[in-house]
Amino acid sequence: MCHKLLKLSTVLSFTILFAFPAVARGQLFSNATQNFQTKANRENAPYSRFGIGEFRNGINPLLRGMGSISSAYSSPIAVNTDNPASYAGLMYTTYEGSLKASTRTVHSGSDKFSTGMASINHFNIGIPVGKIGGLCIGYKPVTHIYYNLQDTSDIAGYGRGIRTFFGDGSLNYAFIGAGFKYKGLSVGANFGYLFGTTVYANVLENIDNKKVNDAQFVQIVQTGGVYWKGGAMYSTRVGQNLFLRAGATLTLSQSMNSEADNFWVSYNSSGGDTAFSNLFQRGKLTMPMMYSAGIQLADSNKWLLGIDFSAADWSQYQSLARVDSVTDMSYKIGIGGQYTPDETSLRKYFNRVNYRLGFYYGKDYVDVRNTPINYYAVTFGLGLPFKQSLDRINTAFEIGQRGSESNGLFRESFVKFSIGITLNASGPDRWFIKRKYD
Repeated sequence: MCHKLLKLSTVLSFTILFAFPAVARGQLFSNATQNFQTKANRENAPYSRFGIGEFRNGINPLLRGMGSISSAYSSPIAVNTDNPASYAGLMYTTYEGSLKASTRTVHSGSDKFSTGMASINHFNIGIPVGKIGGLCIGYKPVTHIYYNLQDTSDIAGYGRGIRTFFGDGSLNYAFIGAGFKYKGLSVGANFGYLFGTTVYANVLENIDNKKVNDAQFVQIVQTGGVYWKGGAMYSTRVGQNLFLRAGATLTLSQSMNSEADNFWVSYNSSGGDTAFSNLFQRGKLTMPMMYSAGIQLADSNKWLLGIDFSAADWSQYQSLARVDSVTDMSYKIGIGGQYTPDETSLRKYFNRVNYRLGFYYGKDYVDVRNTPINYYAVTFGLGLPFKQSLDRINTAFEIGQRGSESNGLFRESFVKFSIGITLNASGPDRWFIKRKYD
């Protein structure tokens, strides 16, 4: 059996949908599948076929440029949604939003396929609550699914056939969070709604005997449910300008409601199409327990260094009572830092720029053919301040690799770019204060 990455050449027939008794569900099938076909020419991430898809890490580009060291990061002028305890450190009402783009080259033996995408990375509003805490309202994509694969093989009793596998969808998170502090300790939590729709489709076409029926199978899964995450952080001074901060997060295993609609279609070149649907199949999506811990050392507003570790226990994961090629444990280690030459400089703009560098390495939760899917990346980015303001444009690049070609699998080389803006809308902005001396 050989695996090939090809653009989708089979156009699904939608006329048979009129045979289904549930017109609205059939329309959803048609719209979702057509939407995939529109995207198939530019997106292809083979490993997103498994589990709940590829995680998107929807955090501020500020943190992405430092290896995503988010567990112990807190700032008075930026929002860290990865650890809700950080909201307690906000000093100004802060508006944030970012976009993400990526390109990847997928390798399989002598074949390779290049693909790319662009999408929303996150947006949120952080609001300080006096001197004791802060609130956050936000949205971020959690996972995405987009794959398009073909597999040619000999099937007993059928002949030589081409199987086409494709999928499209995402899980998204809309939430409200709060963090409060007492002296050096702060705690917080995010509460929100995790939701999304995913289309999975298989197409089987015979290439030897045109009298044999071809077949299509499509499953549309809609998921929604309450989801929460907790965090804690402790900060202490260890020198005149040195601060040490430690943080941790915990997300317990949680279940959301899922509903699946299944469509089967059989057809051949001489007509005689048949169709069947099985709708409203209810079940659960059980997310794993996730946790992280990190530590950071900072010299006032000059520099920052940190290290993070995160992991997830996938042994309890299931989707509609089906376990789908996932490992028991996944993990990620990130290191990174930031340097600012002189953030109070009025005349030299590049002295106020934040320069960021980082690295991360991890083991993915996907495990195909008993082969671990590891990944790594070097990261770097800039925080570009506005001329006379605390507001900034943050950029981040991630250059790395995921997976291997062992056991007939795929290796991905990727470049990810994210850009976002942070606006501080209230409170005394010190850059607007006229100085008597320079």
